[in-house]
Amino acid sequence: MNPPGDFDATRQARRQFLKLSALFSAAGALPLLQMANAARAAEPDAPLRIGYLPITDATPLLVAHHNGLFEQQGLQVEKPRLFRSWAQIVEAFLAGQVNAVHLLSPMTVWARYGSRSRAKVVAWNHMSGSGLTVQHHIGGITDLGGTTVAIPFWYSLHNVVLQHLLKSQGLTPISDGNPGPGQVKLVVMAPSDMVPALANKQIAGYTVAEPFNANAEVLKVGKILRFTGDVWKDHACCVVLMHEQDLDQRPEWSQKVVNGIVQAQAWIQDHRQETARILSRDNPQQYTPHTYEALANVLEPDRLDTALYESSGAMVNTAWNQKRIDFQPYPFPSYTEELIRKLKTTLVSGQNAFLQELDPAFVARDLVDDRYVKQAILAHGGPAAFGLPESFTREETITT
Repeated sequence: MNPPGDFDATRQARRQFLKLSALFSAAGALPLLQMANAARAAEPDAPLRIGYLPITDATPLLVAHHNGLFEQQGLQVEKPRLFRSWAQIVEAFLAGQVNAVHLLSPMTVWARYGSRSRAKVVAWNHMSGSGLTVQHHIGGITDLGGTTVAIPFWYSLHNVVLQHLLKSQGLTPISDGNPGPGQVKLVVMAPSDMVPALANKQIAGYTVAEPFNANAEVLKVGKILRFTGDVWKDHACCVVLMHEQDLDQRPEWSQKVVNGIVQAQAWIQDHRQETARILSRDNPQQYTPHTYEALANVLEPDRLDTALYESSGAMVNTAWNQKRIDFQPYPFPSYTEELIRKLKTTLVSGQNAFLQELDPAFVARDLVDDRYVKQAILAHGGPAAFGLPESFTREETITT
């Protein structure tokens, strides 16, 4: 039996998933794409219109706006539009109402190859910045057997990493029915619903972007069982997605947009406390509803209680010396290739047959347009300024 109150949350999550599934289909996307084409014909020099969800994944876009970095590039930019769900932001993007968004990296795979949406990844927004948060009595991954855990979406790195951990401990992820002792039921849930669902014991845990893990800590309703960045080293979670038409037909404009994002990431590196204040609900811009305390716990490296997390097991790979969240914009091809391989063996509900036909190397070349971000990095001190190798290559490290 589902816990009391779980039915409404599950029903709402299913509606969101079905809406996204409809949007990410040829029939669902067509009218929105027609709207977008009409809008572009009427407004060929559209200003920068950013869409975002109130999570730390949007940090570079919001900091660039707040600090006037896009205007410094000579761009006209509107105030970023806050959306409450992935379905809302995808609908607005496909319809051309926004032209630069952050999206879950696996979701971009679904968008381009599951529905043939003409969009491309131009940069990473951040690295790490997510975790698996559980009720206090959960001592390890094996304790999740027979329970329900929430994920933000099937096509999310959170789902990929969570299932990697579950399988490493002999647990089987399921999407329907009641979980047995060796199973873990996964349910899609909006991030804003996860903390109260955990507090009300409707779920045993959730995996999501910050600061929702930090929120559970501040409110003392849960603890972090594992940081996702401690499993997949320096992984991307959300990436910047733009319309392929803009990238091809407005190259100078596109370069300026990416320049602003890269400049913001360089600034964030040395201004973590200011970044937390920019994103907090106390800022007059009110980009997010989150407290400074929760955001600072995520963004400010000095607040990371490494000893606590090492003793609890939330951080195992201590030699990595990772921050809770970090920022660099380059979309490594090796990451995209490994993501495709992992998605092929990850339980994803709904439209997924196309995944088996994807070639990882092809997707790394076709999904990502790194022309602009490479140029922007070179203009802002080169790869070394972001701790990147000169070759723009790396090997992926995934552990348990």
